[in-house]
Order: sequence, then structure tokens, then C-alpha cells
Amino acid sequence: MADQRHRRAGGRVGALIVRTPKITVVTPSLNQGQFLEDTILSVLGQQYPNLEYIILDGGSTDDSAAIIRKHQHDLAYWISENDGGQAAAINQGFARASGDILCWLNSDDMYLPGTLLHIAARLDPKKSELLFGNCLHFLQNSSITYGSNVRERHAQTDLRLTDYIIQPSTFWTRKAWQQTGILDESLEFGFDWDWFLRARESGVAFLPDDKYLAVYRIHKDHKSGTGGERRRKELAGIYGRHAGVRYERLYARCCASRSLAAIRKGIRFARLTRIESRFLKAAFPWLFHGFKRNEVRDVITML
Repeated sequence: MADQRHRRAGGRVGALIVRTPKITVVTPSLNQGQFLEDTILSVLGQQYPNLEYIILDGGSTDDSAAIIRKHQHDLAYWISENDGGQAAAINQGFARASGDILCWLNSDDMYLPGTLLHIAARLDPKKSELLFGNCLHFLQNSSITYGSNVRERHAQTDLRLTDYIIQPSTFWTRKAWQQTGILDESLEFGFDWDWFLRARESGVAFLPDDKYLAVYRIHKDHKSGTGGERRRKELAGIYGRHAGVRYERLYARCCASRSLAAIRKGIRFARLTRIESRFLKAAFPWLFHGFKRNEVRDVITML
């Protein structure tokens, strides 16, 4: 473990005063040694002058602890021990945090250069604000990559029905965290979506940003892709909490429909996703009766 070195809260470049509020980055990790150092270097490589970096490892059995130890002199705190899961680890990190701006970065994702300076210039620590930017997604060991347009999705979709906020590209003020409360540790897959919804319900200001801020790595052990039925049941419960039982039932029925899954696969193969919701609403009137086309579009995005 290492105590954070003293850093100034601001600097001067020529005649320009650069505001650098303290930013706390928390990284939870468990047996992600193959990716962890990429994550760490993407944070430290920001060369942000007022950084507090905390790593909570859940007792990994791979080389994670050795990797963290290599960089411990640049960390405010780290530990490797069994914890209560990812949400509990993140909550533990934020309980130790002293930053004006908070965020977490999972140990298989990375920040793009200049991200923290950009965030420092955009968020006002005196206000309850959450900024979410764009993110580059890539499939590990392939050439498949794609981006995002969070401003457009923010304008056109309902956060209660689809999680369009991309977690590694999201940052908020301490006031927003205190106003919203901690992550729900009973959730394993959708605790970020649930927290974003609670933040909005509590009155936190949401600020979409066009800049690409992070890289989201998709790989064979990626949690969102391996949760199966447990993940589907948990997300259905989040629908029930925030959108109501009607949407909870719709999501559960969509998950259970094999014919819907087969047709969606064909639509994606034919590259007809722009008309997907219109086609599905017509093909499954018993399933989508009474729901608007944009509601169908939003819910099937979460399947």
C-alpha cells in the first residue's frame, strides 16, 4: 500500500489557470491479471496532477497482486482480500475516497489519453452532476470495433428501459454520490444501471459529452456476456423497481421467447437493425401489444 503523494489542486500554463480538482478512480478486480496492467497504465498515464487511485482486488489467485505491487507507489491505497463482490468493493473504495470527482474503471477497461483533464474541465464539484461520454468498444483478439453516440441516445431513449450510459466513460461529483447513495450490493450485473437511475431520480444533473473517454473490452469472460439466467432475472427486477411491473414482465417474456431470439439473430445478420423494432412489433403482436415502437426498441436492446 502507498499513501498518495501531495499534489496541488491547480496549475498555471502560461497565463491560463488550469483547474485540477482531485479525481478519485477506483478499480475493482478479480483474477484479471491478463488485462489489469493495461488498466492501471491507462489511469497513471493520464499524468493528472491531482489523482487519487484506489485498487480493490478480491483476493485474486493469478498474478494480479504482483502487478498491483509494481505500481503501489503511485496508488493512494490497494488491498487484495476476499470481498463481498464487485459492488461492495467499489463502495469500499469510495468510502476511502477524498476526491471532488469520482469514478470507477473495471480492470479490463481503459481510459483514453486526456480523459481526466477533460473531466476536470467539464464537471463542477460544487454541483450535483454526472457526465457520460462516448466509448470505443472492441472485441478481444479480433478486428471488430464500434463506437457510440450517447448524446443521441440520451435524447431519443428512456433510461428506465435501456442502459445507454456506458459505465467506464461516466464520472460524477462527490455531491452526486452523496445525494444518490452507495451502490446496491445485492446486485451483481446491473448495479451501475440501477445507480444511474437512482441518481437521476434524486435530481442529479446528467451531462452527455461527445468526447470518447474510455475503451470497453469485450472478451470471453466478460461478465455481462456470461451472466445467463441470473443476469436476466436481475435486470427484470431493475425494470420492476424503476419502470414498473408492466416492463418487468415484457422484458422477462422477451428473454423467454426462443422465436424472438432466432428472428433477432436473422435481422442482425441481414443488417436490418434500423427496422428491427417495427418488424418485431408486427411479427409478435401478442408480445408487444400496447407498447410503443420506441419502447420495444429500448427493451430489446437489453436482451
